[in-house]
Amino acid sequence: MGENASFWESLIYAHPTCTTWKQEAEGSIYHLASIFFVVGFMGGSGFFGLLYVFSLLGLGFLCSSVWAWLDVCAADIFSWNFVLFAICFVQFVYVTYQVRSVAFDREFQELYSALFQPLGISLTVYRKIVLCCDAEVVTLEKEHCYAMQGKTPIDKLSLLVSGRIRVTVDGEFLHYIFPLQFLDSPEWDSLRPTEEGIFQVTLTAETDCRYVAWRRKKLYLLFAKHRFISRLFSILIGSDIAEKLYALNDRVHVGQGFRYDIRLPNFYHVALPEPPPAPPP
Repeated sequence: MGENASFWESLIYAHPTCTTWKQEAEGSIYHLASIFFVVGFMGGSGFFGLLYVFSLLGLGFLCSSVWAWLDVCAADIFSWNFVLFAICFVQFVYVTYQVRSVAFDREFQELYSALFQPLGISLTVYRKIVLCCDAEVVTLEKEHCYAMQGKTPIDKLSLLVSGRIRVTVDGEFLHYIFPLQFLDSPEWDSLRPTEEGIFQVTLTAETDCRYVAWRRKKLYLLFAKHRFISRLFSILIGSDIAEKLYALNDRVHVGQGFRYDIRLPNFYHVALPEPPPAPPP
């Protein structure tokens, strides 16, 4: 205990105290380094935030190295600052390489800006999602079917990028699918990962369409590796199904004044008659 106490006492008290302070200020290079440090620590998150931080901190350590070499003439101060400058430089190069490696085609970049970026999804996570669909956008020509009722197996999850899809059952129109909506979210949600099924509706392209498709098994493997991506898709699919429910409730009607509610398929709700117009004054 005494040895530890003497060590701390020597560390604190044995060091000579400053009796006099320098009257003149340090050179401009030292102050420039301090400015770089202050501004550098104001950087944000993400790739571009890291580039901002490492570039300014690197310039700060470089200025400190020059100051230590020219003004202080201290080899140890110069060495430490130069090593830190080299680390920042290597990190800057590495992050720059990562930014270049996550560049996407125009359609995937627009999809990220419209759907994933507002949710705070980073480019690294988005890259995993894009690689899962092989970075491919599929074209569906006008009046061609994406799925046929009772025939097409449910083996993928697709997101419409452009165009419009018509959904019908037994030849009766249900609703449309618009860009940034899933084509088969109800079918996806109705099956467990180990189950198989077929479409109960027909999906037909009303215009030339482009969509992104993730194979079912491959996407479940991605979910198993990255729980965050699994929760993300769960939220997106749930929101998409809710939009389709409201679309169906607005469009699907049954004869004789009855309104069909797909959330309660065994019940019908009588549509209330509109109130008569008010008599003229």
